[in-house]
Amino acid sequence: MELVVGRVAKSHGVRGELVVEVRTDEPELRFAPGAVLRGRAPRSTDIRSYTVESARDHSGRLLVRLTGVDDRTAADALRGTLFLVDTADLPPSEDPDEFYDHELEGLTVRLPDDTVVGEVTEVLHSAAGELLSIRAADDGREILVPFVTAIVPTVSIAEGLIVIDPPEGLLDGE
Repeated sequence: MELVVGRVAKSHGVRGELVVEVRTDEPELRFAPGAVLRGRAPRSTDIRSYTVESARDHSGRLLVRLTGVDDRTAADALRGTLFLVDTADLPPSEDPDEFYDHELEGLTVRLPDDTVVGEVTEVLHSAAGELLSIRAADDGREILVPFVTAIVPTVSIAEGLIVIDPPEGLLDGE
């Protein structure tokens, strides 16, 4: 299974820099100079390898230079490319309260009274924090739940279960 660690949003400048939306807690490791990234272009199954020349913070994203991407045209051609790591290569988290996105996707979501809410389809990373995207069991609609301890008190990967205690109105389909 593959995990997305970044996505090329657009080119930056004329020398081939890429604006990368980071989707990893370890950008300093994943995008370190010399690191080799596996990239998949949009609507493609082909994987290419890219070597990081440099990376720097820029307005909440990274500006990344890759070997061989030397101008704006080459950088523009990479727009939408996803940078991936194989989940088998990831070390287990040492913090019991930290999870990889792929560990949460597919888990059943219940209320404290055991009522099934649905299934986690995706973990969304926003400026305001992480959100669990849940497909509702009753009608299939998308429910977005902030992934914070006050609302998500229990996550059990072993049991395939997440318990949520949402504030009133959060689960309403309005």
